[in-house]
Amino acid sequence: MMRPFEDTHLLTRIEHAVQSIAAKIHPRRPSRASSAPIRRYSHSPAHDLPYLPTEVWLLILREATAMSPDPLDISLGLSFLETPCEVQEYFAAMRVKRDLSLVSKAWNKHMQEFLYEFVWISRASQAKALALTLLTQFIGDKPSSGRWIRRLHMETPALKRCATDDIRTILDYAPHLVIYSDHHAVRCTRYQEFSDVRCSPEQLVSALAVPNSKLRRLSLTNYSDVPFPYQMSPMLKQTARNLEYLELSSTSIPLSSRAPTRTSPIVSLPVLQSLKLTLDNTTFAVLASWNMPNLRNVSVVSSDFGYAGQGFANFFEAHGPKIEQLELGHSSSLIVEHNLSLNPRPIQQIPLADWCPNLKEFICSADAEWNWRNPDWIAPHVLLPAHRHLRFIGIRDIDKRIVDDASAFPADPEDDAPFFPLLEQISSLLFNDAFPSLRYIRDLSRASHTMRFGHRPQVRILKFWANVLARCGQRQVWLEDYRGVNITVRDLKRAGLITA
Repeated sequence: MMRPFEDTHLLTRIEHAVQSIAAKIHPRRPSRASSAPIRRYSHSPAHDLPYLPTEVWLLILREATAMSPDPLDISLGLSFLETPCEVQEYFAAMRVKRDLSLVSKAWNKHMQEFLYEFVWISRASQAKALALTLLTQFIGDKPSSGRWIRRLHMETPALKRCATDDIRTILDYAPHLVIYSDHHAVRCTRYQEFSDVRCSPEQLVSALAVPNSKLRRLSLTNYSDVPFPYQMSPMLKQTARNLEYLELSSTSIPLSSRAPTRTSPIVSLPVLQSLKLTLDNTTFAVLASWNMPNLRNVSVVSSDFGYAGQGFANFFEAHGPKIEQLELGHSSSLIVEHNLSLNPRPIQQIPLADWCPNLKEFICSADAEWNWRNPDWIAPHVLLPAHRHLRFIGIRDIDKRIVDDASAFPADPEDDAPFFPLLEQISSLLFNDAFPSLRYIRDLSRASHTMRFGHRPQVRILKFWANVLARCGQRQVWLEDYRGVNITVRDLKRAGLITA
């Protein structure tokens, strides 16, 4: 008897029959793979991007291109202690934004806002390129990129200043401008008539006075011989509603420091907190009548050394009680040399401490003059030898002072003797009789921080700061770097190990 499945011939026949029935029931379609051309697929990184709503992509790109500190944050720039953004940091951020805008068409569209929100013009060709872009978009009936501009910063060399018509074009197409800074960057000719009235210095300033202006930070340069109050006061009256920071400077040298002979409209700046002046004594007299109830921070560099003038006195008598932070930009040595050249020499002491009784923070230069009448005492500034309520003193240009002292005495690189005058100057700030409430001394120089903790710092510089730190410790005063971070003995020892 035959066992099941032992007949292989029968099994083969059954298998062929099943395949035949299956082919009739499900016939195969002819394949065209051999005749069709092979499609080559080029992979693009843009195809890997996930689908996200536009709002989410904008948040992602915002975080990816963020600068620290935020150049659009008005509150960070109200104090003169803040370190401003440098042009190298701006260019580095713009390179990142440019690279992201080239990823895809969608990202290019999203990045337009971030590419134009902060514009730093460092030479005339950049201003001309931006003006041409805005005009081309207007002629082509395309959306203007100027609507994204929120901060316009202009700072150029003297030989690469911007043309007035280019700046006027940019201002006309930037309706949402919040921060405008002109640091002697516009090429204005004062001694010939302008072919285009729209581009005169007066009209250039009036372009900022648009209805519903959103300006909150304004830095202006007066290119005319007409004193600032008579030319720019009408514009300020229209932009004063939201203005929190105002910087005024002039390119002309005042011919006289006498009191103003013309009346100027009184300007009201209800929310202004910071005022920086690099102007003449005449303008100080006019600003004394302005209404600035919230003024707290003032920085002064008098272009005509008019500290002893009546305008300077009127300004601080009117606004001094409100001031909590004061910076005097001229170094004491320059003022002393100027006073010695006067005939007759000024005898009356300027009572700046009495004019500013609520002063808490003071900023000065490291170039203080040695007081030959009292050789044991070096005031931080000749105008403020003492103050009872001062808690903070910031010192600028310490790096320049260290370099100058070291070059004047090229001795042993480990000998800190050349820095003895600077050490005594800083030590004079610790006198309890002069500043009994002092708690903080800050080195405001970024370059000085690099010299102290950078690559292989000099031994004598570390010795100098160790001596300063020891004297501050005896007086229980904190020593800080430009960021506001405490300088400690451990930091100096760690830098010393790198040197060793």
